[in-house]
Amino acid sequence: MQGYDLVIIGGGMVGASLAAALLPLAESLQLRMALIEAQPLPDDGQSEPRFVPSYDARSTALAQGVRTLYKRMGIWSALSEHLTPIDTIHVSERGRFGTTRLRAEEESVPALGYVVENHWLGQVLISHLQQHRSEYLDLISPAEVTGLSPIEGGQQVELQVNGETRTLEAQLVVMADGGRSALRERIGIHYSEKAYGQHALVANVSLDRSHDNIAYERFTEGGPIALLPGEALNGRPRCGLVWTLSDEALDEVLALDDAAFLQRLQQTFGFRAGRFVAVGERFHYPLKLALAQEQVRSSLVILGNAAHALHPIAGQGYNLALRGVVALADLIIERRRAGLALGDIEGLSRFVQERQQDQQRTIGFSDLTLRAFTSDNSLLRLGRGAGLQLLDVCPALKTVFARAAMGLDQPAARLR
Repeated sequence: MQGYDLVIIGGGMVGASLAAALLPLAESLQLRMALIEAQPLPDDGQSEPRFVPSYDARSTALAQGVRTLYKRMGIWSALSEHLTPIDTIHVSERGRFGTTRLRAEEESVPALGYVVENHWLGQVLISHLQQHRSEYLDLISPAEVTGLSPIEGGQQVELQVNGETRTLEAQLVVMADGGRSALRERIGIHYSEKAYGQHALVANVSLDRSHDNIAYERFTEGGPIALLPGEALNGRPRCGLVWTLSDEALDEVLALDDAAFLQRLQQTFGFRAGRFVAVGERFHYPLKLALAQEQVRSSLVILGNAAHALHPIAGQGYNLALRGVVALADLIIERRRAGLALGDIEGLSRFVQERQQDQQRTIGFSDLTLRAFTSDNSLLRLGRGAGLQLLDVCPALKTVFARAAMGLDQPAARLR
């Protein structure tokens, strides 16, 4: 039986970020942590993260506010080796007047956001944890958590490691094992779900010109299309495509060969970004709003996609999750310094109340944007164009919109 103050289940971007946030203070707080990951982690002897170029790599858009957080965690320098800054965000509606352009220089920031390949962010986080690992952090992988049960003063974690059963105890357990968490269902945490009747088709595409670090949000009759600037590979520019399709249209588009797919995308998106000349492997997943009905129990917290999954229209899912990481890290630090139990339900309840306010704001913004730009109401369609045009010529309104897009409209992160 091994005892810890904190056990994190899931070594993906959310779980590893929480460990990275707490690691610099672990010794002074005497905070013993374990990070459990189902997949094998990179070899400990690998001192530096390795970037493995792939045309088909999946990417995430990081809000400008994330830069400050990752700087404080000590990983921004390594991460920035393979980041693509977003200098401009271009918002428009196909076939309608009205366009809004947000520019980093007008908002006096180095970038409006950054695009990072998921595997690179994961590599940097895990490499950082391995390089700075001490007696206060154990990395356990590959391991499967088979049971979680409350005990006096904490939680008991049952897991399988290399065919052997191990048992851990912790004051606080954090579940960050993703939206398909089997463990969440096993312990009876249900979730509410709202299906949008849409799928996101995700792929990388190339243009016949430089993307000039412009991110596009293009609203069409069939659904929004996002185009994110990415790192060039073998001299060929790449953009990350997120194409929202109705359930009915998905199969038809998936059946197209590359040439026909590019032609359909061009017809739908238009030529604002240039001509589409190549596409990589295509992935898709159903779009839904999912919220765990319980996000805390005594000595237990649910984080990231295990707690909430939302429509990608505003690109805020991971940024919302990371704000939850920082808020929880602040709570752990505060309670540790005060000599208070980490898993006390009163403290965790206050934490989740604050997080739910942020979640409701973010989800509300995504839902409102989706409804506003997918409605067939003629008056609303006219108002959308006028609204985009007004936003583009009104600096005050544009700054409010830009700060929301950059994640700077939330309270400043502390990491005490």
